[in-house]
Amino acid sequence: MKILVCISNVPDTTTKITFSDNDTQFNQNGVQFILNPYDEIALARAIELTDNGAGTVTVIHVGDASAEPTIRKALAIGAHDAVRVNAVPTDAFFVATQIAAYAKDQNFDLILAGRESIDYNGAKVPAMLAEILDIPSVSIIKKLNIEGNMGVVEREIEGGKEVLAIPFPFVAGTAEGVAEWKIPNMRGIMSARTKPLQVLEPIEVQTSSKIVKFETPAPRGQVTLIDAAEPQKLVDLLHAEAKVI
Repeated sequence: MKILVCISNVPDTTTKITFSDNDTQFNQNGVQFILNPYDEIALARAIELTDNGAGTVTVIHVGDASAEPTIRKALAIGAHDAVRVNAVPTDAFFVATQIAAYAKDQNFDLILAGRESIDYNGAKVPAMLAEILDIPSVSIIKKLNIEGNMGVVEREIEGGKEVLAIPFPFVAGTAEGVAEWKIPNMRGIMSARTKPLQVLEPIEVQTSSKIVKFETPAPRGQVTLIDAAEPQKLVDLLHAEAKVI
């Protein structure tokens, strides 16, 4: 089985986020970047599916050279080789188009990605990628198994679960539950240094959207503590100040 895993390079959730150029640019100074956790889950399942020589796993990332430590981590976890499209991503359509341009002639049986990246939370790339390649897609899957020439996936729907059998090739966006995160061991870290990392120049893509402005969430208000022995005071505050009763 030949699997392609799409990975993103995202800010660590503990990083303080700021913006520059009148709040139109993300300020990367001092930001610690990590492998997108949802993509890491997809990578872990791909490695499980290709254990013991059952196939190969290629990771692909659209970004500049600063993302190579994250790509090398994916190789250390267990991917066999990697591709980096040498371009700063502008939007989900740009990313999906670049990945599709590489994947269209590679005969991948399965393309995996996280359900979304934890920075923009757009959840667009898997579906866009499948549409460009004209193959099926399914997202927010909780389980993925192989049965013959089909993938069997499970996803949550309102009121229950949905199980789908999908012929290869297809694109899947993974969520928690598909696999456990894998920690690179020393052997993986050492071998990652010599695994192939191919750098490709991007194809031309017409811009479909642009960022007008970033805004941070409003700061939380002060908390008023009420003694448990004074419930009436709480009622008065909810009525007079919060105006919710």
